[in-house]
Amino acid sequence: MSDSSPLPPVRLHPEAELARAALSTPLLSHAVRLARWAGPATRVDAGGGLVEEQLPDAAGTLGLSGDDAAAYAAEAWRVAVDAGLVEITDEEAGTVRAGEELALLTGGSPHDVLTVWLSALETVVADASVPDLDGLMDAMDEGGEIDFASLDWDPEAEAEFLDGVLGNLYLLTVSEDGPGQAPVPLPALAASMIVPSDMGEPTNDVLEQVSDAMMRLDDQFRTLEPIGLVEYRPVDEDLMADADEEPAAPVDDTDVSRYGLVRLTPLGAYGLRARLLEAGIDAPAVGELADKGADALLDGTARFGQSAAQAETEQWLGRREPLAAARDLLAAARGADAGAPLRRLRCQQALSLVGAEAEPALREVLDDPELGGLARVWLSERGASEVPAPSQDLVFWLTVDTVAAQLAAEGNSDELQALVEGLAEQHSGFFAAAWRVDHPATADVLEAMGRLHPDKKVAKEARKAAFKARSQQGG
Repeated sequence: MSDSSPLPPVRLHPEAELARAALSTPLLSHAVRLARWAGPATRVDAGGGLVEEQLPDAAGTLGLSGDDAAAYAAEAWRVAVDAGLVEITDEEAGTVRAGEELALLTGGSPHDVLTVWLSALETVVADASVPDLDGLMDAMDEGGEIDFASLDWDPEAEAEFLDGVLGNLYLLTVSEDGPGQAPVPLPALAASMIVPSDMGEPTNDVLEQVSDAMMRLDDQFRTLEPIGLVEYRPVDEDLMADADEEPAAPVDDTDVSRYGLVRLTPLGAYGLRARLLEAGIDAPAVGELADKGADALLDGTARFGQSAAQAETEQWLGRREPLAAARDLLAAARGADAGAPLRRLRCQQALSLVGAEAEPALREVLDDPELGGLARVWLSERGASEVPAPSQDLVFWLTVDTVAAQLAAEGNSDELQALVEGLAEQHSGFFAAAWRVDHPATADVLEAMGRLHPDKKVAKEARKAAFKARSQQGG
């Protein structure tokens, strides 16, 4: 996730809904109960943790029992301290009192609640990259320092690995061609960190690394689930059993869910986006452009997928009067820069969501060399009367502009290849005329057509036309 390119926009749930989800997460709700339980007799050690003799009482307050009750109580207490729900008043005496953040959970805004939850999340993410406590105790020397070499554990590398996994999970969740809210198989997530993108069949060594990563992630997602970041179905215990042992029941080796499934929750999407923004990564959210100008909308949605762009545009239009919005969009769509064709495409898509009230704005630009084509399309689609026929020059200019926009939006996609084939088939002599089109992207579009068209003869014509266009432009 170190790439500086912006991520696809995430569709966040309302803050009030997310705040309710945060308060109901097992770990934060336990931390709140311990913060309210703490009193004058509560004592902490030098690290701020509850002294050992008070852990059973804390576990009882949380209704926990069993061998792990004390450990769960200690974890909840640590979250309470780190999130500001509890303050240490005297380090030497080890006394505590309720923290200022505790009152925010009942009297603050949803944003206040989420801020507290984010602090708790940081504690849990840090804990998730730490080896098991037994290993830490074994690796501690006489002076109380941890011998990381004996643990075969690099704290920075482990934290970076987990951040990368969470970043990939976020990307899969927000991408329009990803699984969305469907769970992601743990092997796929582990492989995304281990297997090179250009590798064909993974080697045995790589597969072993993926398997090791899965086991690490299994522990980490078990740790992250109680704070509400993910919903997690752990790896089947039978898969981790000794190979010589008989499984307790017949197993289905084709059932991918046995290898672990993880899903980013809506609260988790909010949390990971906040962490990405904190790290300086551009992580947009749908709705951020609703109060900005038309230029910001068209430029911003240029990098969005079609579904996200429409959702963003609908919010933007919902705050404006249709005719004024149409005029603003058309004005912002003008330009001869490299991004202008895609702006005009987004403008056309936005105008498709506007009703007949916008018609005067479209008629005002019928003679505009850059906007006249899309204006005629809009008016014709709505059955408007007295729409002037476009000149041949305008038709060719609009064609080049459209292909340039599709190139910028999708690259060499199957849809664009179909468009290119259709253009060459429907317009005899297309390339003989197209190279003369006075559009900044003419040569680039013709080169792309030569690249994409499967017919070698047609592709050669396109390349020749591109050369002529480049020469005409003095390039």
